[in-house]
Amino acid sequence: MLVALQALCVLGPVAIIVVWAFTASWPWPSLLPETLSARGVEELFGPAQRLTDVLGTSVGIALATAVLTTTVAALAGRALSRYRFAGREVFRFAVLTPFLIPATVFAMGVQVAFIRAGLAGTVAGVVVSHVIVALPYASLIMVDAMEAAGSRLEEQARLCGAGSARAWATVILPVLAPSLLSAASMSYILSFSQYFITLLVGAGKVKTLALVMFPYLAGGDRTIASAYGVVFLAATLIVFLLFEVLLRKQASREIDYFNG
Repeated sequence: MLVALQALCVLGPVAIIVVWAFTASWPWPSLLPETLSARGVEELFGPAQRLTDVLGTSVGIALATAVLTTTVAALAGRALSRYRFAGREVFRFAVLTPFLIPATVFAMGVQVAFIRAGLAGTVAGVVVSHVIVALPYASLIMVDAMEAAGSRLEEQARLCGAGSARAWATVILPVLAPSLLSAASMSYILSFSQYFITLLVGAGKVKTLALVMFPYLAGGDRTIASAYGVVFLAATLIVFLLFEVLLRKQASREIDYFNG
């Protein structure tokens, strides 16, 4: 019963978005649309929208953000969980600083800093800004994962003669794979859905799907906004399915610690 209710809460809004993408008029309190229209699809795939370029840019930025964020978060998690050094708690707090600053203030500060650094209006600047936003979430995941994994398996591998690279590849990465993919997934969706910081740092030159979709949402054009929403959902689900396949493939792998 609870599973069915949860599925309804998730799939119900998605179904409404899909129907709105092909609807011209759906006044309240009608349960069904009054007039159907292909205007949303025609606008979506029109030559002026350049959907392929925008979608490719969005996915590329989100994937780059996921890879960089997860890498930095894994290194930060290792440092915070394995080592004791001066300023460790200050560093742990600094990682979470974006949580404590209002999003508008944070985005404006990043914009000013990136203008001075020459990163404003570039894809690289947008990726770095997204990494800053996603890093606290990924770091929390990786710190907990590193602390839960401990260091015994790595130490045993090193005692058996494995070098640092082999110990990481054959022992640590398989153990951390679910957490790494969770951090990457979180970072991907945060980047893919970013609007305000993309607008400021990208200076209108870097167009993502969220950036193109937002004016239709703000303007109340539900037909075109829903058409973009369907593409947004489809692109996100495809990447998440890819992450799920990678996770299942990694989980089904048999690891022989003695024969390598």
